Amino acid sequence: MRLPSMSQPFLLAPIAECALGPPGTQVRLAVLGARGVGKSAMIVRFLTKRFIGDYEPNTGNLYSRLVHLEGDHVAVQIQDTPGCIQVQEDCVQMLDSLSRCVKWAEGFLLVYSITDYSSYQSVRPLYQHIRKVHPDARTPIIVVGNKADLLHARQVQAKEGLQLANELGSLFLEISTSDDSQGVCDVFQYLCKEVSKLQQASSTDRRWSSIIPRPKSPNMQDLKRRFKQALSSKVK
Repeated sequence: MRLPSMSQPFLLAPIAECALGPPGTQVRLAVLGARGVGKSAMIVRFLTKRFIGDYEPNTGNLYSRLVHLEGDHVAVQIQDTPGCIQVQEDCVQMLDSLSRCVKWAEGFLLVYSITDYSSYQSVRPLYQHIRKVHPDARTPIIVVGNKADLLHARQVQAKEGLQLANELGSLFLEISTSDDSQGVCDVFQYLCKEVSKLQQASSTDRRWSSIIPRPKSPNMQDLKRRFKQALSSKVK
């Protein structure tokens, strides 16, 4: 059942943070997108199963919670981000904070509203910004079209979202945060799994690099001796 909208803006009380576990059991995610696309509502829906429709303007909250993921408990930290992402003079400071968030996170949700075409247009520059900071193409990024229940107000077709995600090499999903708690959960669970896989792969790479010895630098004196021997044999 859909909860009624509140008449006044509502700021959810901070979700209690969990104790962080050892390396490899922590996942850092960031949710990025234009203002009003439902970023905060998505995060709260995932962590509490509740839907709250109205929020005060977001100033960048960090949520953390232990999440059950394929038999393990993983400490998931999710950074909510402000919606001011346009590259304008009055947004330079916001872009600096956004850069710090992007550098911190290991996986990303790029969210737009299907009822707001301008929010859809902001996805590509956000993606490009992430790739500048994380050039490794393995860094998981998911494009999410939110508010899929508002079909009467749709401005972005599903095929447009899919086409953009394909161009960016990302997964694409349309969800309704208000009507589909499981859909929201699936998005975050999938992103957590992809980050965990990347962490495991990086850990394996580090172990192999520590096991495989580096080739020794050539002995210059030995090379000179061999070179002289080769020349003397040619002279003979």
